[in-house]
Amino acid sequence: MATLRGTTLLVFLGVLLLLLSTFRCEAADKDDGDQFFFGGLSKAKDPAVEPNIEANKLSHCSSSSNTFSSLHHETSYFSKWVTEIHFRRQLRNHFELKSANGFPLNAVPMQDGSVAKPLEEEVPIPEFGETKSMLSITVVGASGDLAKKKIFPALFALYYEDWLPENFVVYGYARTKMTDEELRNMISKTLTCRIDRRENCQAKMEEFLKRCFYHSGQYNSPEDFLELNCKLKEREGGKLSNRLFYLSIPPNIFVDVVRCASTKASSATGWTRVIVEKPFGRDSESSRELTKCLMQYLTEDQIFRIDHYLGKELVENLSVLRFSNLVFEPLWSRNYIRNVQFIFSEDFGTEGRGGYFDNYGIIRDIMQNHLLQILALFAMETPVSLDAEDTRNEKVKVLKSMKPLQLEDVIVGQYKGHSKGGKSYPGYIDDPTVPKDSVTPTFAAAALFINNARWDGVPFLMKAGKALHTKRAEIRVQFRHVPGNLYKRNFGTDLDKATNELVLRLQPDEAIYLKVNNKVPGLGMRLDRSDLNLLYRTRYTREIPDAYERLLLDAIEGERRLFIRSDELDAAWTLFTPLLKEMEEKKIMPELYPYGSRGPVGAHYLAAKHDVRWGDLTGED
Repeated sequence: MATLRGTTLLVFLGVLLLLLSTFRCEAADKDDGDQFFFGGLSKAKDPAVEPNIEANKLSHCSSSSNTFSSLHHETSYFSKWVTEIHFRRQLRNHFELKSANGFPLNAVPMQDGSVAKPLEEEVPIPEFGETKSMLSITVVGASGDLAKKKIFPALFALYYEDWLPENFVVYGYARTKMTDEELRNMISKTLTCRIDRRENCQAKMEEFLKRCFYHSGQYNSPEDFLELNCKLKEREGGKLSNRLFYLSIPPNIFVDVVRCASTKASSATGWTRVIVEKPFGRDSESSRELTKCLMQYLTEDQIFRIDHYLGKELVENLSVLRFSNLVFEPLWSRNYIRNVQFIFSEDFGTEGRGGYFDNYGIIRDIMQNHLLQILALFAMETPVSLDAEDTRNEKVKVLKSMKPLQLEDVIVGQYKGHSKGGKSYPGYIDDPTVPKDSVTPTFAAAALFINNARWDGVPFLMKAGKALHTKRAEIRVQFRHVPGNLYKRNFGTDLDKATNELVLRLQPDEAIYLKVNNKVPGLGMRLDRSDLNLLYRTRYTREIPDAYERLLLDAIEGERRLFIRSDELDAAWTLFTPLLKEMEEKKIMPELYPYGSRGPVGAHYLAAKHDVRWGDLTGED
């Protein structure tokens, strides 16, 4: 009887193995060739990846005599995958937030009072040979200020914190003649280590610099990019190649570089991605033309349009603050919010960038991208998930719900020379690179409106300027007055002093604080407006990463949530293009304001027109 059972078991196992082998061969023979059993080679989503499907068919299905060894080989990968997935789920369960009733926050209540189990997030299956891949990062325009001051330091910071893969190489590409050692000397002057881990700084820096190389070439030369490709292949040593190109160059040569890089230096085995710096055109027409030209050589998924303000810590925290705190989400509408202000100010002028700046102005440089992107994140509806496309879809809806800016809702200014404390500060047109008759605004304030049910009638005010009295970037949310306020007489006639205000300070000294009314201790009834303050540098000891670090890491990992999609870009330009054309055709003269002042007086009249007082000018902060 025992022998019969053993024989039956062996027959069962043999049949199971035969079915397993047949299933794997049939899967490999499918036209799309997407998946192989037990986590084999998966077809990458990136269009640049072209796996050798036929080779894998042979390796999996050529001989039945290899079944047991193949199964043993794949089972080892499967066991590793199971271990990794188990670890990820342990982490997820550890950090999963629970509501007051003990259920996860994303659990779905049923009609009978029970709670449905939330949908599991899809966990990606690692590919075979994942540890044998090579990341090649090419910084195009490596000799420029942006590369030296931001990109190379951000890459080193990622390396210092062990965020980069084990196998990576960094190449600088520019027209400047330079050796590898000269590049290393140049970028070593701007590399810094985290304030809380300095003990191995020098060693890490030397290790990073050994991975940095340089190739000199023209931006429109296919031959020079072919030479770069040869050098990259040599460094990659036959490994699976993933390539990231960062275009730190003027926009007029974007297309030349993309054409040469995509045709001569893109990856043949892994993904190829390109990070494009703003400006993305000057208006709707030029932006569409740029997108059209880029799409001749790249797909939308390969293009990462970077806006570094979206990588700032407080901007990233904006959706967390709103969507994970019950106290805020119900208030996030016209019913409770009176106005929202997006404020950007710098305490210095163009200082050497006058030639570039004069071609764009403050509206194109700051408002159309940085501030408008933050506005879209602030005002969007709750996305279906944290998936990049879900978030970007909601942002596009906000932008399409806004009416184009009108000239009467905009104030522009330009700073003039000023003497203070025995020191003279030059005006904008005193810059030798700026035309003496320039009417390019260095300051702008605007009132925008969103025509949807949530925000109808709420003014969204933007203000951006150079050479002002302070440096700051912040979001200010002013709530409505308390109806029938019992303590109205304690505030006098100025009810704005009793207005609750939520402030998110993006820079400097990142903070979130809420202004609330409070009784001053003592006899009598004297009220005061106080701050409930979360100051990041006192609450968190770790240094806040630079925005470029977060965005570079996202691009490497293929996370697109904080990058701008083409339809999103088009919707943004649609809001500003009519205004910009009208200003240029009518040659609108900007209102002059002294260097180091609070900006033109017209900005106060614009705010008053919409029954708003600028929150940064009250003197309370």
